[in-house]
Amino acid sequence: MKGLRFVGFLLLVGSLAASLAACGGKAGGGEETLAPELHVYNWSEYIDPQVYKDFEAEFGVHVVEDTFANNEELLAKLQAGAGGYDVIVPSDYMVAIMIEEGLLAELNKENLPNLSNLDSKFTNPPYDPGLVHCVPYLWGTTGIGYNMEVFEEPPDSWAYLFDPELASQYAGKFTMLNDMRETIGAALKYLGYSLNSTDEAELMEARDLLIQQKQWVYAYDAEQYEDLLSADETVMAHAWSGDIFMVAEEDERLWYAIPKEGATIWADNLCIPKTAPNKYTAEVFINYLLRPDVAAKNSNYTWYASPNAAASEYIDAEILEEPAIYPPPDVMERLEWMEDLGDATPLWERIWTEVRAAATP
Repeated sequence: MKGLRFVGFLLLVGSLAASLAACGGKAGGGEETLAPELHVYNWSEYIDPQVYKDFEAEFGVHVVEDTFANNEELLAKLQAGAGGYDVIVPSDYMVAIMIEEGLLAELNKENLPNLSNLDSKFTNPPYDPGLVHCVPYLWGTTGIGYNMEVFEEPPDSWAYLFDPELASQYAGKFTMLNDMRETIGAALKYLGYSLNSTDEAELMEARDLLIQQKQWVYAYDAEQYEDLLSADETVMAHAWSGDIFMVAEEDERLWYAIPKEGATIWADNLCIPKTAPNKYTAEVFINYLLRPDVAAKNSNYTWYASPNAAASEYIDAEILEEPAIYPPPDVMERLEWMEDLGDATPLWERIWTEVRAAATP
């Protein structure tokens, strides 16, 4: 982390440059001016709404946000030719796919001086070496959200969702993510395989397990599962960590566990589509989100871990010190990043279609 004096200097320079740009001037000696409107395609409830308001007040740019439910929906939208978005927020493995398909613009790092605030662990990710196309935004894990009043011990194993003796006890009382990679990946981890498996026999085993599991699943859901928990419609949820912690602020009965067999570690990223109409304004916005205090606002709002090292001093202690949000080294060793499935992608897609279409056993 850089010294406070230097960080303060960067913030001062950024603020002065932004003020010039907001008045129609040229920020930082650049040749471009800010657009009046910026279109963001994001996950739901994934940014502090005040951040949009503050950005508009400082830069004079109105932000319009649309939301998506999963990475495949985001990809399909871009593949179909949607050209109006300036900033998108794909997960790590989807970044690699989008780079391969030529859907992302390269970043002009002269417009991103706040990249220096990132933790070194996030400056050369395997899905985008050297951060050529994207900037890490937030990171977390995928595990099990649960109602503590129902469980004497945390449900810290995928067996609670897949083992017939255990899962049947909670029939109709848990959800699985409506996300191909996460849900097939969870089945693979329970079976002792990599969540990036491309082995057909392993994948068929995971498919059969998921079809068997359908009789106990309340719903496949990626957008309101935390609300279902809080409303007592369910008692467990295959979940992204921050979603559970966020609702736990209001409902102290809810908490989150990382399964002992291992789970997904992921990072969502700020990227600019190649078709973005306002690339410069998008970069100004991304640089704004990299300010330490702004990055901390988003972490404090979403309860996800921040890749921004300089933000640590602004992040609430209950988040920064929570091992389920910032896991200890022994837990980190059991986590896997999602990777591009390559030629196995059609097989995964076929399995997911078969699982969703299968009749309940």
